[in-house]
Amino acid sequence: MSLSRTVLIQNRLGLHARAAVKLVELAQSFEATVTICNYENKEATADSVMGLLMLESAQGENITIKAAGADAEAALTAVCDLVEHRFDEDE
Repeated sequence: MSLSRTVLIQNRLGLHARAAVKLVELAQSFEATVTICNYENKEATADSVMGLLMLESAQGENITIKAAGADAEAALTAVCDLVEHRFDEDE
């Protein structure tokens, strides 16, 4: 099963290093492959902090999150929630 959802990056710093680490750690907790795709259609799997940073996703940009595998639905929901809650950051 493969699912996808588009979400808006709302936190001030975008998908920066600390946010990328949180996303990778969360994605790795599921039996699923999570892929992030930016508005330029650049893709990175959510198992690589460097790959996510290379997307250069900033505040106000949409990213598409894709998940495939046994836990695809749970992984997609959790990762989307993390992004929508500004990576649990205050700013």
